[in-house]
Amino acid sequence: MELYIVGTTVLLGLYLAWTIGANDFANSMSDAVGSGALSIRGAIILGAICEFAGSVLVGSSVTDTVRKGIVAPHHFEGMPEMLVLGMVCALLATALFLHLATWVGMPVSTTHAIVGAVAGFGMVAAGVNSVEWGKFGGIILSWIISPVAGGVLGYVMFKLIKGLILGRDRPLRAAVYFAPLFVFITVFIVAMSILYKGLGHFLEKHHIELTGARATYLSVGLALVAATVARMILIRYVGSRDRLPLAEQLRLVEGIFCPLVILTSCSVAFAHGANDVANAVGPVAAVMDILKSGTINMSVLVPFWVLCLGGVGIVLGLATQGYRVMRTLGTKITQLTPSRGTAADIATVATVLVCSRMKLPVSTTHTIVGAIIGVGFARGLGAVNRSVTRDIFGSWLVTVPVASLLTIVLFVAARAGGIQNLILGVFPH
Repeated sequence: MELYIVGTTVLLGLYLAWTIGANDFANSMSDAVGSGALSIRGAIILGAICEFAGSVLVGSSVTDTVRKGIVAPHHFEGMPEMLVLGMVCALLATALFLHLATWVGMPVSTTHAIVGAVAGFGMVAAGVNSVEWGKFGGIILSWIISPVAGGVLGYVMFKLIKGLILGRDRPLRAAVYFAPLFVFITVFIVAMSILYKGLGHFLEKHHIELTGARATYLSVGLALVAATVARMILIRYVGSRDRLPLAEQLRLVEGIFCPLVILTSCSVAFAHGANDVANAVGPVAAVMDILKSGTINMSVLVPFWVLCLGGVGIVLGLATQGYRVMRTLGTKITQLTPSRGTAADIATVATVLVCSRMKLPVSTTHTIVGAIIGVGFARGLGAVNRSVTRDIFGSWLVTVPVASLLTIVLFVAARAGGIQNLILGVFPH
């Protein structure tokens, strides 16, 4: 019976990882695909490499017993079988909701879905008071902070690109002088994001202390080198082409931004693997630990093979169904080009990095949607598809209640069937 429970949990964890890859992870590559810098196949290959590297090499080896602290584990003291059953139901409910959202092409927050699912089984299993309702204030704040901050920064970044380069009479000549500035900004933001978010778990696990000053100096140094090299390449690349017709110059300028939008998208994918793989495999590790020890610990170790399982599942999700969400973000909200995609990605990475350092609740999914909308508004209100954005915002509002309701239904049905008694029978006595 223990093997059956573990096997079921592992399969559900793989299913959840698949849905995270199809929905949440697909967000990170949407700008590169929508702008035409990468084909869907290219995005899948590069994204898979970065995501798997982030998941397996620097993904967190420790996870909370109950994700995000929505329900404190001590509420389940004396009834670990209920926690196991609840986590299994939360896994399935979250995966089902993400699958549905992916099928209709709506980008939603995996974290918010898991929070809603955990709160659902917590209310039924241990009472309404077992849920840390104060945590939901952060979710409500993220609905505002994430898209607004991303949108404002995306608007500013594209206005800057347009004013310094795209709006000039000789945009290629302007690119020689100002494109290195955007290379500097991109490399600096990406380096800071990887050091703080992508490598955070890895540095902590190996007891490596990286102060803010050191990370900043290292990022500035890398950015200066990249900007210097970029200027040298641009001087040779542009040559006398700045005398070409304006339309041709603009086409060539967009080609200059292609490497930047690819770099930023890959950095988001790497950070996603490092930080969000626990959303998929955390409950699996928690269930296995509870079954093995018969007790409930506040945090548990995540075996390496479980991290690999999450990485594989996420990559498979992107490869098989990720195109649906990439198509929505990349083509349906507003028309993207490499320069617009770069502006949106820089805005996304910078917003998530700054908000994370300030301990403000932020969702990468919501931020990137806001950034794309901001870039669209920079071209005029008519450049944004309002019906699509309305549907996306609506899907965010229903994420927590629908995931919670699904979990409650599954949990009540499973408990009525006496499954918790079967689980109790496998604990060590």
